[in-house]
Amino acid sequence: MADVEETVVTGAGDQRASSTCTQHSSQALLLDGAEDFEMLETNEDDGGEDDLPPLEDAGSGKKEEAESEGGARSRDDGPRQCAPKDEWLDILGSGLLRKKVLESGEGLDTRPSRGQNVQIRLKTALADGTVVEEDSELSFTLGDGDVIQALDLAVQLMEMGEKALVEADAKYAYGSVGSACPLVGPNSSLSMEVQLLSALDAPDVEAMSPEDRIGLAGQKRERGNTHYQRGDYAFAVNSYGIALQITEASSKVDMTLEQEAELLDMKVKCLNNMAAAQLKLEHYEAAVSSCVSVLVHQPNNVKALFRYGKVLALKGELAEAIRMLKRALKLEPSNKTIHAELSKLAKKHSEQKGAEQAMYKKMLGNPSDASSITPQPKASWGFSWKWLFGATAVAIGGVALSVVIAARN
Repeated sequence: MADVEETVVTGAGDQRASSTCTQHSSQALLLDGAEDFEMLETNEDDGGEDDLPPLEDAGSGKKEEAESEGGARSRDDGPRQCAPKDEWLDILGSGLLRKKVLESGEGLDTRPSRGQNVQIRLKTALADGTVVEEDSELSFTLGDGDVIQALDLAVQLMEMGEKALVEADAKYAYGSVGSACPLVGPNSSLSMEVQLLSALDAPDVEAMSPEDRIGLAGQKRERGNTHYQRGDYAFAVNSYGIALQITEASSKVDMTLEQEAELLDMKVKCLNNMAAAQLKLEHYEAAVSSCVSVLVHQPNNVKALFRYGKVLALKGELAEAIRMLKRALKLEPSNKTIHAELSKLAKKHSEQKGAEQAMYKKMLGNPSDASSITPQPKASWGFSWKWLFGATAVAIGGVALSVVIAARN
């Protein structure tokens, strides 16, 4: 069952959201507050993990990986061009993302770099002029996928203090899914008025306090969950990967055992979510690696066992997949999702074995035909003895006749 409320589908920065989204989120569960497994009725409390996107298809379904990766490459290799004031700059050369300078900035050397934390003033409107979002201090990490692609690409081409108008096709905004916060319909083009306020180097993760590191990793993971629910699985993997780097970085600050355990738990959640996205992308070996990494830290992690089983099944290793799912079901006997997947695989495995047996029978001969001729050897053997006795009698008779003839002669 879906565990994502509408508040998740948003392009706002992960460090700060609009007031409208904040009010809405207080009335609904966030992504981390629901379970993606459907459970059977039970009187026991469900103490399962509660942080993951759905295991089945969610949102708009799977998008082509090539398209997502193409978007990612465009962020990396987008043209660093400039255009005179009041003239449109075609950022990608496709006409789908354009930028026009309204107020000049402080010079090309003041443009921000990927990885910096930027702050912008943003006003977003639909094609008909309806304003759907306003934020006077939106902060995000440039190039990390914290916001929609249009902003991530355009801000890299802005000078400090510059005010620009950005027009984006739905492909670089909220796509065919749309957004609940801000309220943007599917396949909607956007017009954004953007002003770059500041750009600062990101803090040294190793020098961050444990609380800040955990919080930052959580923000990147939540952004990955947003990408996942929208079907942007390649971007989801990217966000989860950034979160993992934050959790795995060495620390110059002392940590308590509780803080280390909390950071490890965040790492496990990111790996589990990454495995789910890699499954959608059909990157089976990568998904196996993510699941194994989870199980190294938590051998009884039900979701890792479940996803490991799904990967094995997709690779055709049904017997091993069934064994893995049985382990998961033993840990959560009331889990409907595991029950359903296990039943499906057991049936498929049985059919596969039946097909193999039929093939072997065809190769070695049909046992039913063999059974139908089983009595024949006995009948044939009896006939052989009768034939032998008859032949002997004929032979003896022939000898006797020869003796009689010889005697007469």
